[in-house]
Amino acid sequence: MMVAVLALASCGEGKVADAGNKPAAPAQAQQVQEAATPQWDVLVGSDLPQAVSDMTGWLIEHGIISSVVMQDGKQLILVGPFNSQAEAEAKKAELEEKLAKAKKRNVNATVIEHRATQ
Repeated sequence: MMVAVLALASCGEGKVADAGNKPAAPAQAQQVQEAATPQWDVLVGSDLPQAVSDMTGWLIEHGIISSVVMQDGKQLILVGPFNSQAEAEAKKAELEEKLAKAKKRNVNATVIEHRATQ
């Protein structure tokens, strides 16, 4: 049995919060700008019932990082987000090439617009 312990030393120790400073304003402006710029994901799915863990494991084995989100009670596997549709299309092409080499013909990849609620 292995036990892992994470200790954070001097986290904020000796720092005084100054209510007069507002460094968060530029960060908020950046978040608003990012929200206004559309982002894109690659939705990975299968017509056949397949465990989400199996597909995400296969993606990781092939160097593709994904995330799982819940939408309408279903688990969806997404790769991304990407800043442009062209980037998402390039990742989709890479994914489809790897799927073809692995003879995984029942897996689909579709570029979709990223939803902020995910």
